[in-house]
Amino acid sequence: MKIIVVSDSHGSLYPLKRIMELNRNADIVVHCGDSQGEMEEIKLLFPDKQYIMVKGNCDFGSMLPMSEEFTVEGVRFFACHGHAYNVKWGLLNLYEAAREIGADVALFGHTHIAHDELVDGIRLFNPGSASYGKSFGVIEVKNGQVLSNIAHLK
Repeated sequence: MKIIVVSDSHGSLYPLKRIMELNRNADIVVHCGDSQGEMEEIKLLFPDKQYIMVKGNCDFGSMLPMSEEFTVEGVRFFACHGHAYNVKWGLLNLYEAAREIGADVALFGHTHIAHDELVDGIRLFNPGSASYGKSFGVIEVKNGQVLSNIAHLK
């Protein structure tokens, strides 16, 4: 199962569209917040995907949830923007929240800096910013194993 993880697109449709074109075989798309509406256009352009989206600190008036939990092939995911866990000042709060719910992978954004780290069995994964750094994440779940990668648009 292939999961594309994006965050912090801040109104920029083009990078998201390009990421989706390059990853047409993705099954799930996770947006970790600060999408400001452009994901609605992406959903129309690529309707065959499952979309999981959370609210970021710049998603004013959004009805999206602050976090989402989902399971893929036995791997438990926790997705949030990260601002509620103060991720700009460290990842301990995020790690603790993921551990509390039994997550194997915590997906987050907010910092605009790509990050992929395994901490005591929990993968902390930030795809960076689709808008500013033109980065995104690719996660593949195979037989309960997580393979993660940070990719960049050229």
